[in-house]
Amino acid sequence: MKQHNLAFVDIETTGLNPDKHEIIQIGCIIARQEWSSKGLILEHLDEFELKIKPERITDADPQALRVNGYEPAEWVFAYTLPEAMKLFAEKTKGSIFVAHNACFDFGFIDKAFRITEIENTMHYHKLDTISMAFAKFGHDDTLDRFSLRNLCQHFNIENKNAHTALSDARALYQVYEKMMGEK
Repeated sequence: MKQHNLAFVDIETTGLNPDKHEIIQIGCIIARQEWSSKGLILEHLDEFELKIKPERITDADPQALRVNGYEPAEWVFAYTLPEAMKLFAEKTKGSIFVAHNACFDFGFIDKAFRITEIENTMHYHKLDTISMAFAKFGHDDTLDRFSLRNLCQHFNIENKNAHTALSDARALYQVYEKMMGEK
């Protein structure tokens, strides 16, 4: 079986519409997944966070900026979108994209690759932990929603800085590890 690393990705954006809004932060954990007789083994290989300078901050949804804590002073030394996507492509090469609501995150990532004309070097498979949680816990009355927050609570995972990309990527990694480790 061909082995692919997993790229646990979370993004923060200036709103919900990839045609209007922008990525301002990408958090990513790169891990190797192996299975043994004892179950899943995830090996943390790398992690990184990319702050990206917004080009159209006037198009931002004020609520989105409040949620993700955008402060212009913290983005003074941020990457341009082409710089960030080049680094992201290099670090995630050959990896399988994993996200919580993969359609949302990948919609923005895909658009960023297209507009910067940087090749997406990730494997074509994608994993969505919301779908995985629904498949695994859909019958469980104690979980009525499959948000990252609810799954963190279910698995006793502390997400110290929720709605920042790297913190959410770390929480995603831990949720995946717990979900896949349960029988």
